[in-house]
Amino acid sequence: MRLGPLNLDIYRRLFREVGEDWLWVSMLEVGDDEVRGILAHPSIETYSMRDGDRDIGLLELDFRVPGECEVVYFGVVKDAIGKGTGRFLMNQAIAKAWAQPIERFWLHTCTFDHPAAVGFYRRSGFTPYKLMVEIHDDPRLMGLLPKTAAPHIPLLESAPGAE
Repeated sequence: MRLGPLNLDIYRRLFREVGEDWLWVSMLEVGDDEVRGILAHPSIETYSMRDGDRDIGLLELDFRVPGECEVVYFGVVKDAIGKGTGRFLMNQAIAKAWAQPIERFWLHTCTFDHPAAVGFYRRSGFTPYKLMVEIHDDPRLMGLLPKTAAPHIPLLESAPGAE
Protein backbone atom coordinates (compact mmCIF):
# COMPACT_ATOMS: atom_id res chain seq x y z
CA MET A 1 0.00 0.00 0.00
CA ARG A 2 1.43 3.39 -0.97
CA LEU A 3 1.63 5.71 2.02
CA GLY A 4 0.88 9.40 1.74
CA PRO A 5 0.69 12.34 4.17
CA LEU A 6 -2.65 11.10 5.55
CA ASN A 7 -0.91 7.86 6.62
CA LEU A 8 1.42 9.49 9.16
CA ASP A 9 0.22 7.24 12.00
CA ILE A 10 0.79 4.06 9.97
CA TYR A 11 4.24 5.28 8.94
CA ARG A 12 5.29 6.23 12.46
CA ARG A 13 4.04 2.94 13.94
CA LEU A 14 5.64 0.82 11.21
CA PHE A 15 8.94 2.73 11.33
CA ARG A 16 9.15 2.06 15.06
CA GLU A 17 8.05 -1.58 14.87
CA VAL A 18 10.43 -2.44 12.02
CA GLY A 19 13.36 -0.34 13.18
CA GLU A 20 13.37 -0.41 16.97
CA ASP A 21 15.64 -3.45 17.30
CA TRP A 22 18.07 -1.93 14.79
CA LEU A 23 18.11 1.51 16.45
CA TRP A 24 16.44 3.29 13.54
CA VAL A 25 16.08 6.79 14.86
CA SER A 26 16.20 9.38 12.08
CA MET A 27 12.44 9.69 11.56
CA LEU A 28 11.88 9.77 15.33
CA GLU A 29 13.96 12.96 15.51
CA VAL A 30 11.83 14.95 13.07
CA GLY A 31 8.41 16.51 13.43
CA ASP A 32 5.17 15.33 11.91
CA ASP A 33 5.10 18.12 9.31
CA GLU A 34 8.49 17.07 7.95
CA VAL A 35 7.42 13.42 7.78
CA ARG A 36 4.19 14.41 6.02
CA GLY A 37 6.30 16.39 3.54
CA ILE A 38 8.37 13.31 2.76
CA LEU A 39 5.24 11.19 2.38
CA ALA A 40 3.80 13.81 0.01
CA HIS A 41 6.95 14.33 -2.07
CA PRO A 42 6.36 13.25 -5.68
CA SER A 43 9.88 11.76 -6.00
CA ILE A 44 9.73 9.68 -2.82
CA GLU A 45 7.67 6.49 -2.77
CA THR A 46 6.84 5.02 0.62
CA TYR A 47 5.03 1.72 0.98
CA SER A 48 3.62 -0.45 3.71
CA MET A 49 3.54 -4.17 3.03
CA ARG A 50 0.34 -5.60 4.43
CA ASP A 51 -0.62 -9.07 5.58
CA GLY A 52 -4.39 -8.92 5.85
CA ASP A 53 -5.11 -5.92 8.07
CA ARG A 54 -1.60 -5.76 9.53
CA ASP A 55 1.31 -3.64 8.31
CA ILE A 56 4.41 -5.87 8.33
CA GLY A 57 6.95 -4.19 6.07
CA LEU A 58 8.28 -0.74 5.22
CA LEU A 59 9.86 0.36 1.96
CA GLU A 60 10.92 3.88 1.03
CA LEU A 61 12.42 4.68 -2.37
CA ASP A 62 13.95 8.08 -3.09
CA PHE A 63 14.14 9.17 -6.74
CA ARG A 64 15.09 12.83 -6.07
CA VAL A 65 18.55 12.50 -7.64
CA PRO A 66 18.12 12.18 -11.41
CA GLY A 67 19.08 8.72 -12.65
CA GLU A 68 19.21 7.22 -9.14
CA CYS A 69 17.01 5.42 -6.68
CA GLU A 70 18.04 5.08 -3.05
CA VAL A 71 16.39 2.55 -0.77
CA VAL A 72 15.99 4.82 2.24
CA TYR A 73 14.11 2.38 4.48
CA PHE A 74 13.60 -1.33 4.03
CA GLY A 75 12.54 -3.83 6.63
CA VAL A 76 9.93 -6.16 8.01
CA VAL A 77 8.54 -6.65 11.49
CA LYS A 78 10.30 -9.09 13.79
CA ASP A 79 7.86 -12.00 13.41
CA ALA A 80 8.04 -11.77 9.60
CA ILE A 81 11.83 -12.19 9.42
CA GLY A 82 12.98 -15.48 7.87
CA LYS A 83 9.65 -16.25 6.21
CA GLY A 84 10.31 -14.90 2.71
CA THR A 85 8.59 -11.62 3.50
CA GLY A 86 11.75 -9.56 3.04
CA ARG A 87 12.50 -11.29 -0.27
CA PHE A 88 9.01 -10.46 -1.53
CA LEU A 89 9.37 -6.83 -0.44
CA MET A 90 12.85 -6.51 -2.00
CA ASN A 91 11.59 -7.96 -5.27
CA GLN A 92 8.93 -5.25 -5.27
CA ALA A 93 11.57 -2.61 -4.53
CA ILE A 94 13.76 -3.81 -7.39
CA ALA A 95 10.85 -3.84 -9.83
CA LYS A 96 9.65 -0.37 -8.79
CA ALA A 97 13.15 1.11 -8.91
CA TRP A 98 14.14 -0.25 -12.31
CA ALA A 99 10.74 0.67 -13.80
CA GLN A 100 12.04 4.26 -13.66
CA PRO A 101 14.80 5.64 -15.90
CA ILE A 102 17.65 5.08 -13.43
CA GLU A 103 21.26 4.03 -13.78
CA ARG A 104 22.01 3.52 -10.10
CA PHE A 105 20.01 1.68 -7.44
CA TRP A 106 21.62 1.80 -4.04
CA LEU A 107 21.19 1.70 -0.28
CA HIS A 108 23.22 2.02 2.85
CA THR A 109 23.09 -0.25 5.84
CA CYS A 110 24.59 -0.29 9.29
CA THR A 111 26.33 -2.81 11.50
CA PHE A 112 23.41 -2.44 13.91
CA ASP A 113 21.01 -3.74 11.24
CA HIS A 114 20.00 -7.38 11.17
CA PRO A 115 23.13 -9.59 11.01
CA ALA A 116 21.89 -11.15 7.75
CA ALA A 117 21.23 -7.77 6.08
CA VAL A 118 24.47 -7.45 4.10
CA GLY A 119 24.23 -11.02 2.78
CA PHE A 120 20.58 -10.45 1.87
CA TYR A 121 21.44 -7.26 0.00
CA ARG A 122 24.30 -8.99 -1.84
CA ARG A 123 21.96 -11.82 -2.87
CA SER A 124 19.59 -9.12 -4.10
CA GLY A 125 22.25 -7.82 -6.49
CA PHE A 126 23.81 -5.02 -4.45
CA THR A 127 27.60 -4.73 -4.25
CA PRO A 128 29.36 -3.13 -1.26
CA TYR A 129 31.40 -0.17 -2.42
CA LYS A 130 32.20 1.96 0.61
CA LEU A 131 32.70 1.69 4.36
CA MET A 132 31.97 4.68 6.56
CA VAL A 133 32.14 5.31 10.28
CA GLU A 134 29.35 7.39 11.78
CA ILE A 135 28.95 8.18 15.44
CA HIS A 136 25.57 8.98 16.93
CA ASP A 137 24.24 9.34 20.42
CA ASP A 138 22.36 6.25 21.57
CA PRO A 139 18.64 6.91 20.93
CA ARG A 140 17.78 4.79 23.98
CA LEU A 141 19.64 7.27 26.20
CA MET A 142 18.00 10.20 24.41
CA GLY A 143 14.53 8.86 25.19
CA LEU A 144 13.66 8.29 21.51
CA LEU A 145 13.56 4.52 21.98
CA PRO A 146 12.96 2.48 25.11
CA LYS A 147 16.04 1.20 26.92
CA THR A 148 14.82 -2.33 26.14
CA ALA A 149 15.20 -1.73 22.37
CA ALA A 150 17.98 -3.55 20.54
CA PRO A 151 18.95 -5.84 23.43
CA HIS A 152 21.79 -7.30 21.31
CA ILE A 153 23.53 -3.89 21.29
CA PRO A 154 25.19 -2.89 24.58
CA LEU A 155 23.62 0.06 26.33
CA LEU A 156 26.47 2.15 27.73
CA GLU A 157 25.03 4.30 30.47
CA SER A 158 27.30 6.62 32.42
CA ALA A 159 28.42 5.35 35.78
CA PRO A 160 27.23 7.53 38.68
CA GLY A 161 29.56 10.50 39.06
CA ALA A 162 31.32 9.82 35.73
CA GLU A 163 29.81 12.82 33.97
